[in-house]
Amino acid sequence: MLHIQSSSFLRHGLFRISCFCERRWRLRGVAARGVSCLPSCLNKHDPLAPGLRSGMIPTEIVENMTRIEVTEEYSWDLTHSRSYETVMEALSSLITCRKRGEKPSIGGKYTKLERMTMYLKILGLEENIAGLNIIHVAGTKGKGSTCAFSEAILRECGFKTGLFTSPHLIDVRERFRLDGIDIAEEKFLQYFWDCWDQLRDNVTKDLPMPPLFQFLTLLAFKIFIDEKVDVGIFEVGLGGEKDSTNVIKEPVVCGISSLGMDHLDSLGDTLGKIALHKAGIFKPNVPAFTVPQLPEAMNVISQKAQLLRIPLEVVQPLTRGELNGLQLSLAGDHQFVNASLAVSLCKSWLRHTGNSEKDGCEADMPDAFLRGLSSARLPGRAQIVHDAIFRSSDTATGDLVYYLDGAHSPESMDACARWFSKMAKGDHKSTPLSSSKSSCENGLGEAVSKNGFTKQEKGNCDKISKQILLFNCMEVRNPQILLPKLIGTCASSGVHFSGALFVPSISTYNKVVSGYSITSNIPLRNLSWQFNLQRIWEKTVNGKDFDLDRNSMTECIKNESTDALPPLEFLHGDGYRDFPGDSFRSSAVVPSLSSAIKLLRDCARENPSIRLQVLVTGSLHLVGDVLRLLKR
Repeated sequence: MLHIQSSSFLRHGLFRISCFCERRWRLRGVAARGVSCLPSCLNKHDPLAPGLRSGMIPTEIVENMTRIEVTEEYSWDLTHSRSYETVMEALSSLITCRKRGEKPSIGGKYTKLERMTMYLKILGLEENIAGLNIIHVAGTKGKGSTCAFSEAILRECGFKTGLFTSPHLIDVRERFRLDGIDIAEEKFLQYFWDCWDQLRDNVTKDLPMPPLFQFLTLLAFKIFIDEKVDVGIFEVGLGGEKDSTNVIKEPVVCGISSLGMDHLDSLGDTLGKIALHKAGIFKPNVPAFTVPQLPEAMNVISQKAQLLRIPLEVVQPLTRGELNGLQLSLAGDHQFVNASLAVSLCKSWLRHTGNSEKDGCEADMPDAFLRGLSSARLPGRAQIVHDAIFRSSDTATGDLVYYLDGAHSPESMDACARWFSKMAKGDHKSTPLSSSKSSCENGLGEAVSKNGFTKQEKGNCDKISKQILLFNCMEVRNPQILLPKLIGTCASSGVHFSGALFVPSISTYNKVVSGYSITSNIPLRNLSWQFNLQRIWEKTVNGKDFDLDRNSMTECIKNESTDALPPLEFLHGDGYRDFPGDSFRSSAVVPSLSSAIKLLRDCARENPSIRLQVLVTGSLHLVGDVLRLLKR
């Protein structure tokens, strides 16, 4: 007899079973390699039912099978609900790292790219990838923006576009855009189950189900091929040379955006090592473009191009004059670098696909390019969201504006700080076209920033603006670099924060949820990381170590409320305060993100003379969680 251990009941009446087998066997159409799911409501008259429920299966079922342990995995049966939430569970089962920074547990005889090639063959996609006419982009910062600009430009030129980016902020479908729009749920479900079923039915001990990002990359190929896009634009996930997207062998053109020190554990601890990974996407006979880099990075990129004997062009940032009076849709001066790279990539793509004369695209800056540069979107990067605050009478009051940017490296934090400083001081030349402006912003000129307050000197608004930081970062980041960089860059522009709130993120690294999910927001019991962030903040702004009293926080967590927090003076009041102060605590740890947003809303509601400008940064996970809560 073969023993099967029921390990736990799953949602939708399914349970997992651990098994030992040599080859795949099926029970009522269910693949039983690894850990298979069988209906707990199995018909009592089924001949296998008694054995299943007793944990035993007749020996004849597994005759001639050798006992070997097979890696545990989920497998969804046809009888299982194929809802969108089920897809989220399936995707979550593919996460091989429980937290950021862990090494993948997938080993075996094949490398990642070898497995990717085998997966493509299983899905019947290998021969069709070249037909996607791919633009492939790597980089440390700006690669997502470059891809977004490129997609918008070519769509405005009349081509059907497919865009694959990462990560998503609210819903996984954000990663797959068709003609500038997130893929529809119905289509996503169709393509997901098509890929899932084919891969699941062909897994072996040496070729298990692909980890999450590899699966999503395969899914992008499937979607774009079946949808017959004219161009596929692929953003590298991590690095370049060993990234899942580097299964692309014949792109039309490659690009590398600005490089910096990030993902040191995976890519190396020098800029040169990082550049070598990024330049790994270069292919023979494929033109390559990059932006100005530090010498250490540029030397490596140039050497890689010379080794492959391919042309490498270094493009200079666009100027405002080249935009003919239009604004880039993505805010921040650094976007002129990304936009320039996108323009060069698209021009090269048009030339090499025989479309350079399409609808005036041969001009230095075609109208279609300008339309694309002024309409591209990338949520969570230099995004402005106004939060309407209402009294019981439904009359709007208070003024609360979120400035969201998922910066998480020193270079991107510097760019974020410069963008926020411009916004806080009223220089709206780079304001996204899609962002709405409050009446206080219209006609706003120079502003004076002091001690976390910005006095509006022009327009019809008498409100005083206060700058607040809402921050979290992953533990693999270095907040001792990020926070001083943010504070210092803002201060050099004359913008000083009144204070900061440090919160845990809602989303977790080891679970995929949909945009519809009511994600658990129970206050985190271990806030040691947030307290560490607060210490760094207080040390930076006050110049000395700050003794943090945890008694009130312990009580706050216990009661799952913010009532036990000490008075947050920096959130209330409408006058100036010397900053930094001798004993003024300019920060707080809040046990949940929803509580932090409630604090901010209460402050805006109770202080109608104050305009709160809240910078949300440090993590794309945090930015996505804030957008999710505000949307709800």
